[in-house]
Amino acid sequence: MNKKKYLLVLFFLGLLTQAQSPLPTVELQTLNGQLISTDEIASNNQLMIISLWATWCVPCKNELDAVAEVYEDWVSETDIKYFAISIDDSRTSKRIKPMVDGKDWEFEILLDENSELKRAFGVSTVPFTVIVKNGLMVYKHTGYTPGYEDELYEQILKFSQ
Repeated sequence: MNKKKYLLVLFFLGLLTQAQSPLPTVELQTLNGQLISTDEIASNNQLMIISLWATWCVPCKNELDAVAEVYEDWVSETDIKYFAISIDDSRTSKRIKPMVDGKDWEFEILLDENSELKRAFGVSTVPFTVIVKNGLMVYKHTGYTPGYEDELYEQILKFSQ
């Protein structure tokens, strides 16, 4: 095999490996202050989505609002579990609960005040969305534009089979 083909094969193997990496183990916090680890939320091997967001991030809130509109259908059709994990730090985390209380979000809200999960994902910007299947991250996406929830649903269908 020539060098070019070899490098191309290595590149695609790297993409496959990266796309199927294990979910990092990190301690998170519920809105009630209880600790929960990513291992615990992924323990039943249910297909799940993790979305990193922040109260100061307008695209993040737009994404969560859009998902909230279709979430009930997603759950009934695919049994997906959605975790919206805030990366707000101690200065802005006091805004989370009042904001969530004013929203119609049926999914689980967790806190990553020290950005441990964000660092473990190697993410620099939010929103950042991951689909996890059997403890492996099988899909990753950064950013939000209106209509992205349809693309996300296509990915959910792909991995729910």
